[in-house]
Amino acid sequence: MFGLDAKDTRLLILVAALVALAPFILNPFPEGSAMAQFNAGYPDLMQRFVIFGIFAIGFNILFGLTGYLSFGHAAFLGVGSYAAIWMMKLLTMNVIPAIMVSVVVAGLFSLAVGWISLRRSGIYFSILTLAFAQMSYSLAYSVLTPITGGETGLQPKTTDPRILDGALADGATAKANLFGLQMGSSYELSIGGWLFTFNAGYYVAAVVMLAAFYLSIRIFRSPFGMMLRAVKSNQHRLNYTGLNARPYTLAAFVISGMYAGLAGGLMVAMDTQVGAERMFWTASGEVVLMSILGGVGTLIGPVLGAGAIKYMENILSKINSDILHTWFAFLPDGLEDFVVTLIYPFIGKGWHLTLGLIFMLVVIFLPGGLVEGGQRIARLFKRKKPADNTPDGKTTPAE
Repeated sequence: MFGLDAKDTRLLILVAALVALAPFILNPFPEGSAMAQFNAGYPDLMQRFVIFGIFAIGFNILFGLTGYLSFGHAAFLGVGSYAAIWMMKLLTMNVIPAIMVSVVVAGLFSLAVGWISLRRSGIYFSILTLAFAQMSYSLAYSVLTPITGGETGLQPKTTDPRILDGALADGATAKANLFGLQMGSSYELSIGGWLFTFNAGYYVAAVVMLAAFYLSIRIFRSPFGMMLRAVKSNQHRLNYTGLNARPYTLAAFVISGMYAGLAGGLMVAMDTQVGAERMFWTASGEVVLMSILGGVGTLIGPVLGAGAIKYMENILSKINSDILHTWFAFLPDGLEDFVVTLIYPFIGKGWHLTLGLIFMLVVIFLPGGLVEGGQRIARLFKRKKPADNTPDGKTTPAE
């Protein structure tokens, strides 16, 4: 299907199913629960899940295939965001032109950065990309304030030209839309007597993420992807064969930067407020964590890593001591207080501690990330299956 083999087709269908059902299966706050008050921010969490999934997929094309570790990918995310917001201010609030321009501008910027940075490899390449990202952040924060808005950032205003849109009515606000479908709004859909409520912005971003995931599969399985793996395996040996690896690594860098720009454009489509903080080094470090946690060099790993980190960031950070006392109210008073005291440092403002511990455990025991963990579990079930089929429940020596 779509040029994919059976295994990749099943993987694409699996990701599509997970993305479609994620708003229902990942919602931890049922109505009437102690944390139902946090449901208002849940659609935003789901949008960030797929948008940062795109960001991580693109980063994995560079890091996972070539082994070049970039610490400056947030620069392309920020540049794409600024390009998108200016399209909304000058042209139209329709998200399609904004997203297209964000990809193009981020691609051009990544071409310039990659052309310089890829003259070096290893730690020197990583430091160069970090330097470019921090310079970009400084320019956006304090130097190019007429373009970037500086510390306060940019957002659409009623006085913006928007030459393709009509004039706004008095008191109206400019909202991102897809041919009239507002990105921040929820809509009701009736199917067979069942009434479903869905967030338009999430499913628009989800469709884009599936397209980006499909493209990454094609890149991984292409001769171009095989050449990138050769670069990662032994670039010096590849050079001895007479092949110049730099055009391939530069192409991978630009493609990865365009993915970041796409994510930046989608972030503006979902939240029309852009600030320089999107280009800070911590945003670059976050996508590195996503890729490693999910599984570097795997197809679905970056998506899982992005989902896990964003889920913890938005769920664990909102759990406080009162909610913990509600959860463990069935325990005796002394034991309840002890359990809450034991758990509290790892949630709320301390959720980074939990993330750090999980990251350490994954690096030490699952170098292949969450994907390797899933593969190990699958192998355990495969080993048990033949044993259950034997008459006496015993395995043969060959097994």
